[in-house]
Amino acid sequence: MAALPHSFSPSRTTCASLLRQLQMIWDEIGESDNDRDNMLLQLEQECLDIYQRKVEETRKHKADLYKLLVDAEAEVASIISSLGECTPFSRGRGTLKQQLAIITPVLEDLRSKKDDRIREFSKIKSQICQIRNEIAGFEQSNGVSDPKVIQDDLTVKKLGELKSHLHELQNEKILRQQKVNSHISAINELSEVMSVDFLNTLDEIHPSLSDSPRGTQKSISNDTIARLTGTIHLLKQEKQQRLQKAQELAKRLIELWDLIDIPIDEQKPFSHLTRLISASVDEVRAQGSLSADVIEQAEVEILRLNVLKVSKMKDLVFKRQIELEEIYKEVHMNVDSEAARQILNQLVESGDIDLSDLLQSMDDQIRKAKEQALSRRDILDRVEKWKFAADEEKWLDEYERDENRYSAVRGAHKNLKRAEKARSLVGKILSLVESLIAKVKTWEAEKGIPFLYEKEPLLHSLYEYNVQRKLREEEKRKIREQRRLQEQNAIGQEALFGSRSATKKPLGQGTNPGTPTGRRVLTPSGHYGTSTGKDRRESGTVNTVIPVNYVALPKDDSGFRGN
Repeated sequence: MAALPHSFSPSRTTCASLLRQLQMIWDEIGESDNDRDNMLLQLEQECLDIYQRKVEETRKHKADLYKLLVDAEAEVASIISSLGECTPFSRGRGTLKQQLAIITPVLEDLRSKKDDRIREFSKIKSQICQIRNEIAGFEQSNGVSDPKVIQDDLTVKKLGELKSHLHELQNEKILRQQKVNSHISAINELSEVMSVDFLNTLDEIHPSLSDSPRGTQKSISNDTIARLTGTIHLLKQEKQQRLQKAQELAKRLIELWDLIDIPIDEQKPFSHLTRLISASVDEVRAQGSLSADVIEQAEVEILRLNVLKVSKMKDLVFKRQIELEEIYKEVHMNVDSEAARQILNQLVESGDIDLSDLLQSMDDQIRKAKEQALSRRDILDRVEKWKFAADEEKWLDEYERDENRYSAVRGAHKNLKRAEKARSLVGKILSLVESLIAKVKTWEAEKGIPFLYEKEPLLHSLYEYNVQRKLREEEKRKIREQRRLQEQNAIGQEALFGSRSATKKPLGQGTNPGTPTGRRVLTPSGHYGTSTGKDRRESGTVNTVIPVNYVALPKDDSGFRGN
């Protein structure tokens, strides 16, 4: 057996000492050399196995370190790629442990950055998912609480895209919240106008709208907004229908009030309803103005007034008849009032006709009568002027036949002024009558019926007046002619008698010159008065007397010519 070298390490030396101890023990035992060699070979084989295992373990450890280094390097590259960073990385040179010492802190830093980025992505995606769920109408518990983040792309660009998408969704959420609040306000306003249960209406749409607790947001889903929109549409339709019904009821109330003369105090409780007659849907905003109670109260009042109307309808019918007669009377239209009242009484007593229809028919008659009266108004105004002028003409004729019209009696100056105005008015009668005839003919041509005045055709009265006026003018002309002849005879006689007296009577003989009595004056009736002594003294010749007696005639005659 070869000697063991002395340059062994302490561990090898320990093995040699152990081997010597083993040989000593074998000596003491008396082991054979063959057994000793087998035992040594076995021992050597066991040592080789131990070394071999150690080498294998060391080789495996090296492989693990290398794999760990490669994995770390790959992870670094992957993280850098996913984060989108452009910084290059090199593990450098040296032992595996040295390279691992270099790459490990870099990897830890990148992992921290990646985790932060993932958390940021996750937070944004959670918010996006939450808003999407709110828009979709999913319950919060059913939503995705921790959305999966794809780690292949964690770049800042991708993060910016997610933030931009989140911003868009947040803006949409704000708009939806504003829309929901606007719809809720509209429903609240409509509910107040019609006294509808506001909270119950919202609860039927979505429970979160009626009484949402703190921290719970109102639903902004498409379905909620659609149901809010539909509810507003239905409420607006209901408001429109109620307004129409309220307006019809208000009009009916006013008709009944006018028909049966309801006092103002009894009308006041329904003044809020009558104010709605001319209002549009958007103008009606008062609380409870279109409530079911208001409409029901109006319906009950109408029922009460209808019962009251029946009892007063007969009086109303005859009031309408009196009103109709007054219209006819005012415009001088012929109507058989007694026969009309008898017919109305028979209709009312028989009960064969609806009194409301009868009143409506009479209202139509009154309306037509007013229209006809309006069409007659211009002609009637002219008739009144004609009648007044004819009365003045008659008065003027009587005035001019009065022998004492120039006497100094009380009121004589008023009559003179009236006579002057009457002459001016009488001078216009002919043109007034002609224009009136033309108006009446035009009216009759348009209406197709004769124009009656005081039960007589007005044209007939006008023609008859023209004929009578011509006869009066002819009579006046004959009277003037007769007076002229009488004056000429009287002038001749006075001239003859006056010349004889002038030769017999001395000057100054006669009555008191201070009293102008005895002068003869010609009157419109053809009689003469007396003249003064001075006139008789100046009537010695024909040429001096004729102008004095002839002057008074044109004054009287001018009055007739003015006719």
